[in-house]
Amino acid sequence: MLKPKEMSRAIIVGHKEIMEETIEALHGTNLFHLEDYNEDGSGLKLGRPFENAGEVSKKIVQLRSISSFLGISKSDAPKQKESTVISDLDSKLEKLDTEVTEKTEKRSELESKLKELETLKKDLAPFSAIPIDMELYRNYENIAVFAGTVKEDVGPAISKVTSAYEMEYDHNSGTVVLFVKKEDEAKTSEVLSNFEYRELRIPEISGKPQTLIAGFASEEANIQKQIDALETDMQAIKDKYSEFILASDEVLSIKAEKAEAPVKIATSEHTFIVDGWVPADSVSKLENIVNTATNGRAYVSVQEIEKKDTDIIPIEYDNPKVTRPFQEIMDLYARPKYKEIDPTALIFLSFPLFYGMILGDIGYALILLTLAVAIKKMVNSDAVKPLMNVLIYCQISTLIFGILYAEFLGFPLASLHTDHGSIPGLIAGFETITLFTTPIAGEPITYPIHRTHLVMTMIIATALIGLLHINFGYILGFINEKRNHGFTAAMLEKGSWIVVELGIALAVLGYTGIAPTQVIGIIVFLIGLVMLIKGEGAIAVIELPALLSNALSYTRLIAVGLSSIYIASTVNLIAFDMIWSQGGIVAAIGAILVFIFGHALNTVLSIIAPGLHALRLQYVEFFGKFYEGGGRKYNPFGYIRKYTEE
Repeated sequence: MLKPKEMSRAIIVGHKEIMEETIEALHGTNLFHLEDYNEDGSGLKLGRPFENAGEVSKKIVQLRSISSFLGISKSDAPKQKESTVISDLDSKLEKLDTEVTEKTEKRSELESKLKELETLKKDLAPFSAIPIDMELYRNYENIAVFAGTVKEDVGPAISKVTSAYEMEYDHNSGTVVLFVKKEDEAKTSEVLSNFEYRELRIPEISGKPQTLIAGFASEEANIQKQIDALETDMQAIKDKYSEFILASDEVLSIKAEKAEAPVKIATSEHTFIVDGWVPADSVSKLENIVNTATNGRAYVSVQEIEKKDTDIIPIEYDNPKVTRPFQEIMDLYARPKYKEIDPTALIFLSFPLFYGMILGDIGYALILLTLAVAIKKMVNSDAVKPLMNVLIYCQISTLIFGILYAEFLGFPLASLHTDHGSIPGLIAGFETITLFTTPIAGEPITYPIHRTHLVMTMIIATALIGLLHINFGYILGFINEKRNHGFTAAMLEKGSWIVVELGIALAVLGYTGIAPTQVIGIIVFLIGLVMLIKGEGAIAVIELPALLSNALSYTRLIAVGLSSIYIASTVNLIAFDMIWSQGGIVAAIGAILVFIFGHALNTVLSIIAPGLHALRLQYVEFFGKFYEGGGRKYNPFGYIRKYTEE
């Protein structure tokens, strides 16, 4: 559970005559992680794809193009027999291609017409108030035409330079159309420039603008009607063929994988060599399947894994079902290396714990728990379900801490009596019980725990939790180092940090007078420091202050939690103050809206903030003490069928 699945390296050798049968068998097992062969001058060469590779690739491209046009996405569909899909593939694919191509081309043509009309409408809009046929704007030998916009009426200014002109001007849009003699063109242009003249494009069309624009509306409606009819036809094709397309895509993908597999395999004139990895507990299964498929003509040998090969071993998680959702969190960071501890099970415990400690509210827990369960049921996605499971675990933890804190949407459930007054709880008769008083600022420990009245105690408590978590990381780092480099290296690189901390703790106890350990603490600290320098070098001394900063980083468990409480309390205060101070139906409706939207916003923040901060404590403070990561994902050669069956 705390380490990846044990893997074995296997070499499969056989005659080229049985290469296809061998690949077929390996693909069917979905166990063998195929390694790409890199030519190394040994005389072996990469194999060539099987003869059907080109044809299969062509069909995949054709099918996926159709699928894209129809907007087909992965969904639940009944499984179809592979033989039936293959027998219908060519005829249905040709028919589909013809139908879809015809309709998509027609749709593209209609959409182009719509865009042309939109462009024409845009160009004609400035001329809509000008009662001149668009044909009259061009094809003159002795007349210059100006059509554009100006900041104000240019008539008086134009009349000063020429009396031979015709002008139309729209005061609303600033559009001006001006006809002058050719010999007056330069003078007119100079005058217009003083009025911020900007030339307009004159569409190559005949008719008056208002009439044309009005006619475009009916033409657009007609084109849109045709597009809608095509969309209906496309939807009918999609409904009819979607299951076939999904099944065909799966069949062709499987065929393509098999056909192109030889390009990863080493071959000579007569033989082939397949190199790869298989889970150690599945070696005998692999041998039996290959021997059966090839009548014993292919030889499977398990190779001894050399130390230099451990970094290239593909990593397959080996976790129980309950902790598997947290593998998604691990993949966001990095898979463990083969000889490393897999922290998935540890995150399963600490991540929801920290999340719940931060949020700790019954109301938000119930809302988010309901939301997570609903999304998990409605969304059929292998990527979404694990994340919803993680959210469910986090909300169970939040619910437990919510009971411990007795908080519901920012309201305390239990009444609290302090020297500064009483705070009523939502549940009548539920009183806070004082258990004992801490020496830290004289704060009382109560049930329920009122976080806002235990700030200093909670800060110290979360810092101590951080120290425990960090030192657990050092212990795991010690185990990792011992596995890879032996006890001495582990003691110097990881154990030294624990010795340094022990020395600091003893010195502090001595300094405060709790125990006479000040001198012993200094000696232990110096021993740990020497070990640390020997293990990690002099630069490790610079990292000593990080111990304190890492531990203090865990105080975010209380800080972020308090921010959520204060947001919720502020929303409640505003909502109820609107009712108490103003009264009336309007105030009540406003208060309800403030309450709903305020808590909705805080609910979103309750997913993001606790999740990000709990994740940071794993990735930065915890993983930094023991985890390197960087393992390759185990990706077996094969295909998990969803839409077809053999």
